[in-house]
Parts: sequence; C-alpha cells; structure tokens
Amino acid sequence: MSAVKPVGRFAPTPSGRMHLGNVFSALLAWLSVRSRDGELVLRMEDLDTQRTSEEFARVLREDLLWLGLDWDRETPPQSQRTEVYDRYFDALKEQGLLYPCYCTRSQLHSVNAPHLSDGTYVYPGTCRSLTDAQRASFQRLPSWRVIVPDRVWHFSDLVQGDYALNLASECGDMVMRRADGVYVYQLAVTVDDGEAGVTEVVRGMDLLSSAPRQMYLQELFGFPHPVYAHVPMLLAEDGRRLSKRDRDLDLGVLRQRITPEKLIGTLAHAAGLLDKPEAVSPRELASVFDWNRVQRDSICLNTHSLI
Repeated sequence: MSAVKPVGRFAPTPSGRMHLGNVFSALLAWLSVRSRDGELVLRMEDLDTQRTSEEFARVLREDLLWLGLDWDRETPPQSQRTEVYDRYFDALKEQGLLYPCYCTRSQLHSVNAPHLSDGTYVYPGTCRSLTDAQRASFQRLPSWRVIVPDRVWHFSDLVQGDYALNLASECGDMVMRRADGVYVYQLAVTVDDGEAGVTEVVRGMDLLSSAPRQMYLQELFGFPHPVYAHVPMLLAEDGRRLSKRDRDLDLGVLRQRITPEKLIGTLAHAAGLLDKPEAVSPRELASVFDWNRVQRDSICLNTHSLI
C-alpha cells in the first residue's frame, strides 16, 4: 500500500435498503482507510433514475451511520453530473476514439457474436467501419462506443491477487453512452473516482473485470490508477448470492433484530478479521485491520445467527 494518505470511497446504488453484501463492502472500504487515517468519500450511483430515489439515498445514509460507518465528504450523485460526463465524452470524440453503434440487443446476443465462457458477449466491432451512408440508413439513435486497443491490462488486487485482461479479445469496444443519452457505469465511475482523488477502490469481486476497463479510461482521461480490492461475495446457506431483489436480510429487517456491533462482528469474522463472531464496533476493528487476513473466496454466511 502507498504511503500517501489514502482516499477510499463507498458508492452504493440507492435503489433499496442495503443487504449484507453491500454492508460487507462498505465495512471493508471503511476499515481500509480508517486504519491508515485516510479519507472516505460517499457517492450515490443513481444513473438509473427509474430505479433510484433520494428517499432511498436518505435511508442509506441513516443505515451507514447506524452501523458506525461515517464518511468525510459526499460528492454529487451521478444523476447531477451529466454535464461533467459530457466533457469527458467530447474529449474521447476529439481523440477520434468514439463511433456510433446501431446494433440492437438481440444482435449483440446472437449466436453469431463471440461469447466468453460466462455467457457475456465480446463486441466484434460491427459498426466501427460503417460509412456515412450506412449510418444515415438507420432509423434509430445510436449508442456510442470507444475503440479499445489489443493490449493486456495487468494489476495486483489486494484480495484476488494478480489479474489480467485483454480488452480487445475479452471485451471489445465498450459502450460509453447509451442510445437514450445516459452515460454508462464505466465512464461515470472512472470520472467520479478520478475527480474525487480516489486512491483505492474496494468493491465486490463481481466487478473484478471492470478494473481493466476503467484503467484504460483512466489513462485516456489522465487519471492515476487506484489500488483495487475486490472482496469476496456473501452467499446464503443455499449458495445464492445475497441481493436487494430477494430482500435477503436487508437493513430494514436487521435493524429490528440485531445490534450494529453484533452485525459488524459477524461480518468481520466472516471476512477473517476476527477469530470468532463477537460484538465489536468499526472503530475497534480499525486497529487490527489487515488486508492479508481477508478471505479471497466467496463466503457462505450463517444467516440464522443474525435472526
């Protein structure tokens, strides 16, 4: 870890109450910076305004404070930063790296498109070389993609270890703005983290492959690469990933059943930071926090202990 004072962030989506997986990531992000007298930034990722609301954001802040997870500053939510994203989008255009894409969702998921083992598609560059006449023939608005180079991005994750991804062969040219004008996660997050001075990103391991995508954009925008820590996913006893959709032990339920100290202690034990699940405050945990103790693989949580 760098000797520079760390700046971490917690960037939840205010689309409902936090579940245990959200709390787990928030706790580790908080502990990482607090253990080194760093700064924590809170940001609401509300690009999808159909699912998010300020009421959910308000409750989310209350839940974080109930847990003892405070923050030093809150940056504007993504829904208020469209003009900022416009500037970075225009910068990509000026570099000649953007082109309009008219592919439909069904085309992108067709059997003719290349796919990875997890079922996600690799964009084959269908619209990259269209002529002006071909583009004019479409009767729909395009999304906009950024050209990616045939290059491997390497980094060492604090939890998952060494990771590498070739954007050209394992991703393809990436969408930066959807046809409806909404900017995508990869662009917004890169800009938000870069402008906030974030030096470390702690989040779930399901976002591991996003890091090389964002590292590429960081280079294009002139931002330094942060340190990454992709933490294990929390699973229910039956192996299901905990999610807001299933209302699995969200904070609305847990706050009626358990103290914040018991909840924090249970998650700290699951992570490998405590030898046994015992009530503890985040402040007490900060003095013993060590990334080397955090478990790498997904964690099956004994949810019955929280009832």
